[in-house]
Amino acid sequence: MSHSHPFGNDPAKIGRYQTFWSREPVARPLVGFSFKTWFPLQEFATSAAWQEHDVLTPDMVVPESFLDDQERLLQEGEIVEDDILRGASPSQAVPWLDGMLGSELRILPGSMLAEERILPWEELWDLRLDLDQPWAALYLRFIDVLVARSAGRFPVSHGTLHGPSDMAAVLRGHSQSVLDLLYEPEQATRLLAQMAEIFHQITVAAWERIPLWHGGYYDAQYQLWAPGPIIRMQEDASGLYSPRLYRRYLQPVDRELAGHFDCAFMHLHSTSMFLLDAFLEIEELRCLEVNYELISGGPPVSGMLPYWRRIQEAGRSLLIRGSFTADEARELMDGLDPRGLYLYIMVEDMAEIETLRPLLGM
Repeated sequence: MSHSHPFGNDPAKIGRYQTFWSREPVARPLVGFSFKTWFPLQEFATSAAWQEHDVLTPDMVVPESFLDDQERLLQEGEIVEDDILRGASPSQAVPWLDGMLGSELRILPGSMLAEERILPWEELWDLRLDLDQPWAALYLRFIDVLVARSAGRFPVSHGTLHGPSDMAAVLRGHSQSVLDLLYEPEQATRLLAQMAEIFHQITVAAWERIPLWHGGYYDAQYQLWAPGPIIRMQEDASGLYSPRLYRRYLQPVDRELAGHFDCAFMHLHSTSMFLLDAFLEIEELRCLEVNYELISGGPPVSGMLPYWRRIQEAGRSLLIRGSFTADEARELMDGLDPRGLYLYIMVEDMAEIETLRPLLGM
């Protein structure tokens, strides 16, 4: 089926995404396989070379230098028979929004981190999203370059951006940003709302220049097509919040942000499940994406199933990204409803795909 379409992007695949969002009854989940890793920095020769430096500056990022590697990565869709559409975004290794708001971007082995700054409140109130700022202009140009190269052959999306709590943690310091909620709640609340507004603005600015792909929107980190406007939310820093603090300070901000987009979804780690009920209280979140990663100390599939079921029982679409053994794949299929379920599975080779396909009902 996929060979007649570049990168396996057969528009007929859209039907499965539509049933994923509408959670209609299906015989099996939406399944994608990918040879990609958790480390996007290493997947492109041009960004892997940045590791010779300590700090990333805008002049080091040349969007055109990513294009050949990007097409090479997308070509897995021509040999892998699965359900997904493959697309591209500005480099997922770059903390774009942190750069746009003035943080220095430090290069670590395999990843990148924005330098923490403990800025005084009065400096923070002056922070605005300036689309002419070097990182913002570069981010938007990267999108334009991808759109031109795609020429309709693959969908293009926004990049991966840090959410309001993550930005507050960078601008005030990780520990300090939590203490702020306790000792300076009015200022902290104002900062979170300001970060959410900037997150909203940059998402809209990206989508103003991205053509729809067969009438839909897209997120390239999870190869997720959506029938309506999409935003990829994340609040990794909320892992330091108690449920009470999250509900009081961050939940209203996330609700407001999600409310602007019909197909809002949030990226979560297995380590933040203690906040799951509070995330599920946000009706505006249509879908939750959960990374399955034993490496970060999360529980095994058996320990995650009760949380994944809770997401499904709350009537939300569920996207799980991770690697799974044959036994784990059986556990997933036995333990979860295939309705509104998308398994984005990271594999080493074709043999692994052939082992998993029959277990997933393919």
